[in-house]
Amino acid sequence: MVRLTVLGSGDAFGSGGRLHSAYLAEADGLCVLIDCGPTILQSLKQLGRDAACIDHVLISHLHGDHFGGIPFLFMEYRYEQPRTRPLRVYGPAGIGRRVEGLFGALYEQSAREPQPHPVEYIELTAGRAANVGGASVVPVSVPHVAELMCFAYRLEIAGKSILYSGDTGWHEELARQARGVDLFLCECSTYDTRLDIHVSYPEVAARAADLGCRRLVLTHLGREPRERLDEITIECARDGMTIEL
Repeated sequence: MVRLTVLGSGDAFGSGGRLHSAYLAEADGLCVLIDCGPTILQSLKQLGRDAACIDHVLISHLHGDHFGGIPFLFMEYRYEQPRTRPLRVYGPAGIGRRVEGLFGALYEQSAREPQPHPVEYIELTAGRAANVGGASVVPVSVPHVAELMCFAYRLEIAGKSILYSGDTGWHEELARQARGVDLFLCECSTYDTRLDIHVSYPEVAARAADLGCRRLVLTHLGREPRERLDEITIECARDGMTIEL
């Protein structure tokens, strides 16, 4: 069985009080954190979860609401729950430089000191499968912002498949990747507003019946879909919900 816990289902603005993007995928002793927004410690502690369980961190793109929580994990592992085993952080090109730069900006003195545990940064390439603790992860390039490489991820873990859209405008590659997966976590930032960099509810709703995934869950919910939840017929993520596959 694969268990996915939604640690944060909100957008950059915390619409509706939702926490920032973070999802915990667990199976067969493996624990992968998919995205790590700044509210990561609040999320874990509200659910009574131990941050020490995280083996790998998978970052979709280098916007603050998706990777800004990593320095807080570093601080937790230094002062609250001392860690010695390695932490591996996967993401697009530049992941190590951006995380270390953010850590230095937030906690200058701590960032200068050696980490009490090894940290390994692994840069991923679109279309090339990576082995993440025994899980297969395929990054898929998605259209979000021109200045960043942004990924969706298709994970194969313990015989189950998960597609996570990250932040993206709708494009047909998402539909192709979604076919046959056990769970498709698709962002839904807007309702009436149409943007090239985010998915609106009508865009995903128009294609939902033809996606061919076993379960479709909308996440990264912005203000517009939050205000019209009574009109949305597709399942929506909630902070703290658990999905078992």
